[in-house]
Amino acid sequence: QVQLVESGGGLVQAGGSLRLSCTASGRTFSTKAMGWFRQAPGKEREFVATISWDGRSTSYAGSVKGRFTVSRVNAKNTVYLQMNSLKPEDTAIYYCAKAQSAVVTFRIPEYDSWGQGTQVTVSS
Repeated sequence: QVQLVESGGGLVQAGGSLRLSCTASGRTFSTKAMGWFRQAPGKEREFVATISWDGRSTSYAGSVKGRFTVSRVNAKNTVYLQMNSLKPEDTAIYYCAKAQSAVVTFRIPEYDSWGQGTQVTVSS
């Protein structure tokens, strides 16, 4: 079973930047796609970004495209989410997750391991 630990969340002003990290234990990290999701208070968990096993393919939610960048370093068992031009509506708990396959997917049921989440708060 893969364990995922997110870090890098915090409080930032609108227009600022944060970089989230997610480090995985276990040997399957480098062969699986990874995803970032978020959940704001009172809302359902939503897709943010995903990256294929080799980092060559990525996909983003429309609301973050052009502002967020997902990347990974398999040698470090780590996936990143660089968040620029942050907006108050980006405030949420951010989760990383491991997909069941190697290809990008935005579908929550296709992820089988989740981190505990890290809070991102953007003030106006």
